[in-house]
Amino acid sequence: MNQSVRALEYEAMLLWRHRDMRQPSARGDDRRLDRSAYILLSRLELAGPMSIGQLSEAFGVASSTVHRQSAAMLCAGLVERIPDPEGGIARKFRLTEEGRRRLDEERGRNVRGLERVLAGWSEEDTAAFAAYLRRFNAGMERLSAQGPPPA
Repeated sequence: MNQSVRALEYEAMLLWRHRDMRQPSARGDDRRLDRSAYILLSRLELAGPMSIGQLSEAFGVASSTVHRQSAAMLCAGLVERIPDPEGGIARKFRLTEEGRRRLDEERGRNVRGLERVLAGWSEEDTAAFAAYLRRFNAGMERLSAQGPPPA
């Protein structure tokens, strides 16, 4: 697998998710993760256990939004609540084995879709695109952290 495509997968997920990139499920049960679950699970995979407050801050959304999303993921068995490993009083979420499995499946579908979209691109072009997309997403995050421009 092209390493640049794998690195590009998460960046592309933040920007868009087009139906033509996704392959139908072989089982036909469409157990795909929605975008918010995918992004939250990816963050937990990268950062380790996080509280609702930490997730809320990381994504710049209200804690009520994260609470709703995390409750759905808890019910689906994708995350579990654990005591803070650092001894804090807030409970944290971490991936379950099912959550990790579903995240890996979804990531595999995304990578295969990106490989189809980028077929014929050189390694250099793919790497440049990944770098520009990372830069674009970082700029979007920086602007959202600053809030709306003054009127």
